Amino acid sequence: MRNAVAFASQRNIILSPVEMRDETMSMNSRSPDPITTLHYEDIVDGESLFLLPSDDDEADEEEEEKIRAMEMEAADEPPPPFSWKKLWEFMGPGFLMSVAFLDPGNLEGDIQAGAIAGYSLLWLLMWSTAMGLLIQLLSLRLGVATGRHLAEICREEYPYWATLLLWFMAELALIGADIQEVIGSAIAIKILSDDFIPLWVGVLITAFDCFIFLFLENYGVRKLEAFFAVLITTMALSFAWVFVETRPSGEEITLGLLVPRLSSQTIQQAVGVVGCVITPHNVFLYSALVQSRQIDPKKKGKVQEALNYYTIESSVAVLVSFSLNLAVTTIFAKGFYGTSEAESIGLVNAGQYLQDRYGGGLFPVLYIWGVGLLAAGQSSTITGTYAGQFIMGGFLNLRMRKWLRSLITRSCAIVPTMIVAVVFNRSQSSLDSLNEWLNVVQGMQIPFAIIPLLTLVSNERIMGVFKIGTTIERIVWCIAAMVIVINGYVMLTFFLSQVDGLLVGFAMCIVAAGYVGFIVYLISRHGTHSLPWSSNTNGFSHLEGLNEVEQMSRQSFQSTR
Repeated sequence: MRNAVAFASQRNIILSPVEMRDETMSMNSRSPDPITTLHYEDIVDGESLFLLPSDDDEADEEEEEKIRAMEMEAADEPPPPFSWKKLWEFMGPGFLMSVAFLDPGNLEGDIQAGAIAGYSLLWLLMWSTAMGLLIQLLSLRLGVATGRHLAEICREEYPYWATLLLWFMAELALIGADIQEVIGSAIAIKILSDDFIPLWVGVLITAFDCFIFLFLENYGVRKLEAFFAVLITTMALSFAWVFVETRPSGEEITLGLLVPRLSSQTIQQAVGVVGCVITPHNVFLYSALVQSRQIDPKKKGKVQEALNYYTIESSVAVLVSFSLNLAVTTIFAKGFYGTSEAESIGLVNAGQYLQDRYGGGLFPVLYIWGVGLLAAGQSSTITGTYAGQFIMGGFLNLRMRKWLRSLITRSCAIVPTMIVAVVFNRSQSSLDSLNEWLNVVQGMQIPFAIIPLLTLVSNERIMGVFKIGTTIERIVWCIAAMVIVINGYVMLTFFLSQVDGLLVGFAMCIVAAGYVGFIVYLISRHGTHSLPWSSNTNGFSHLEGLNEVEQMSRQSFQSTR
């Protein structure tokens, strides 16, 4: 069927909004089928609406990915009662999000915390994971209630210069995390090949197999989620196997979880535990992942139902990730706390240390550890590529095919990772030094993900009835302040130990002043109402602010996703 979009685009016609509305209503009245009803993308310029032809193949792809988890109902009806079947329909995005709690950078933090601090920091691991879950719950709340993800709304909320800075910071954090994830996968490949495959080859393998796995998405988002379930299960079985082999003390684990303990010798590890939990790119990612289920943001009952099920699902997923982090920490606490090897254990040699201490058996511990590390690296690398697509597309408003977006975002991380693999593959100490730098880089970006998120979810103009309450708002701002201060402490001590010379010190002061100034600017935006969308209190201002024709365009485009 030839619709108004094709008619106008093929003849280079610029239709006025009134003409477009009349043509649209006329054609849709002749085609009541929702599949063949008019759908198009729009670009508004002044008083005219320039229409671009819709890519039917891409629309079909997106439509297959979208899972209809709800039927239509009246907007004022309350959420229906709990259903296990409906919960199953919402299962998936939370587990993709929880992978960031298990990336190789986090595993290295677990290794060092266990080996150096023993069981004493388990309570901090538990509470920092709870803080990370709370941040992710706010991210899903924003995505479900508005129908848009964090990067998209930031583009609308902040000036162009601030949007570019936020995008640049998010990309830096993503590249830093991706280097750790790809290097972790490469280390696992090296372990499983008995050192036959060098680190840089492992980086290439990880880079390209990521595209193969993402190809599963073409067969539906459920297939990709099932693949992640396999990876998480593999991690769980591998780390559980090593846990059983090492047999950590149950009494010490309980004591470590319930009794807070912190000494001057373990401050660095404590800061690492807290800093690793919140990954900036994951905050952007989850607000987009929750939109894989088709939810009408104007139906409050349906939005609340989605929030309820997603909260349950993400809580279960983060509980699983916490259990695995707990297992890794206690494995190394049991095996290496108080030993001479504790200070020298890292991600590169952890498997060999386990092998030397606990031997082989039918299934050598070294290879079991390698399998778990490979699953962690592959899963986190794929989610990193996924996050890169949303970050770049949301901040820059890019319209391109998914494979091209994946190629661009993948290249941004793989090129520096290859350089790292060649330059730093000389010794354990060089890779440990690199990991410190990458942790600092990611820690520096945390404010630029958390502050916009908290500003948006506490803005009634955006969230309406789903705006967070005053008590929750104060709690999350306190958590954000604590995380920012902790990471600020890490950055300060790290740079003081690295900066040498007056000129370098002066340059660092200028950079620090700009960094702090941008944070102050973002905080000052909290509570303002500078969105271009019209003011209302129903929580759907991003839809209400559009004129009639734009609403028809956006709603029709959403229906094809």
